[in-house]
Amino acid sequence: MFKSILVPIDLAQPSSWEGPLPLAAEFARNHGAKLHVLNVVPPFGMAIVGGFFPEDFERRAIEEAKKALADTVAGVDLGGVEAHLLVSHGTIYEEILHAADEMKADLIVMMAHRPELRDYLLGPNAARVVRHAKQSVFVMRTGE
Repeated sequence: MFKSILVPIDLAQPSSWEGPLPLAAEFARNHGAKLHVLNVVPPFGMAIVGGFFPEDFERRAIEEAKKALADTVAGVDLGGVEAHLLVSHGTIYEEILHAADEMKADLIVMMAHRPELRDYLLGPNAARVVRHAKQSVFVMRTGE
């Protein structure tokens, strides 16, 4: 049923991988699917903000994210499933959708936190992914 599964994680939020990653690995193992794990390094925002960072800050942030992603995934029992790691840079939900399309994922497994009032006005990343993804999206909830 599934051939390619994407799990976007936030390296600063263990809940974003503690539940979704083992579940996605189980789906991948049961369906013979490829498992992809994505971390998105968000943009600096306005150009004026970027001027306060060293010239190579973005490159270093991406390199550090790659190392942290590898360390994080290595610490999760995937039951023998190989994880293909990807770090991208940009708007989080847009990068998730782009990665899912690029790798021809047919399932996205991700965590969503309980929405706060501001999320109803702006829309959290999980809601935007669900709303715009061409793929099926399995959303796990956290009690936080």
